[in-house]
Amino acid sequence: MDKFTTLSSVAAPMPLVNIDTDMIIPKQFLKTIQRSGLGKNLFDEMRYDNDGNEIPDFVLNQPAYRKAQILVAGDNFGCGSSREHAPWALADFGIKAVISTSFADIFYNNCFKNGMLPIVLPPEQVAILMEDARKGENARISIDLEAQTVTSADGQEFTFELDPFKKHCLLNGLDDIGLTLEKVTAIDSFEAQAAQARPWV
Repeated sequence: MDKFTTLSSVAAPMPLVNIDTDMIIPKQFLKTIQRSGLGKNLFDEMRYDNDGNEIPDFVLNQPAYRKAQILVAGDNFGCGSSREHAPWALADFGIKAVISTSFADIFYNNCFKNGMLPIVLPPEQVAILMEDARKGENARISIDLEAQTVTSADGQEFTFELDPFKKHCLLNGLDDIGLTLEKVTAIDSFEAQAAQARPWV
């Protein structure tokens, strides 16, 4: 998993509330267990018409936002079923951070396991960043994970709260496997001692 330290990017505005995981990645795309390749189907039912053509009005189809790495979203982002494919699809598209007033718990935790930063800010601050995002290529939002700050295009700085353990994992690029591998010396030592103590196992 890549380390997350700082990020400066155009942000895509998605002011809809209750964007659920089925909207993020519809159920017909859940057959794969591969994390790659899902980005093309991110928000599939909003991005494409019935013939598979792009819907020009959808934000991620607009030229200014095709390479956005930040989403500024409405309340309760990531609600619905607990599919981990939702952060997989966002990450595969190139989204590295989502800013909202609130997230569904399972989606929130799944973000950290996939190297993505979900940021919770008060409504008035999200509203400022949403207006920034609507400026398209003329505005970039900056995130500093170590300092736990989000800076708007005109320099307004907002501080966000974050669990220290989740912050440590993102800063060091540690998913569940990476955390286990940090203990590999202790695990090897335990296995060696166990083999000596119980050679019949």
